[in-house]
Amino acid sequence: MKKNKFFKALLVIAILMMLITFLYASEDNKEGKWEGVDAKVVEKYAKLYGREPGDPIINTDQGDLILFIFTLAGAVGGFVIGYNYRTLFGREQKSDNSARA
Repeated sequence: MKKNKFFKALLVIAILMMLITFLYASEDNKEGKWEGVDAKVVEKYAKLYGREPGDPIINTDQGDLILFIFTLAGAVGGFVIGYNYRTLFGREQKSDNSARA
């Protein structure tokens, strides 16, 4: 009974968070594209100290490079956690010795 109330409360909180995020995101999109840290901070200080901002070493604006890197890291992390599941979470398999006899 308590678990059911907990999951209902969690669901309501998640829906409220999604609605709030949707409302704020739609207001920000009216203003145009968000500027990143490079444009807001790095370029500002580069110009302040007399240097022109250069191109990034790894240009992530071309294609889905960041998406690929996060997917690859997630897959590797998932395989590592899956392989070491019993060690990480301390669950041991219960063996039934009577079936072998």
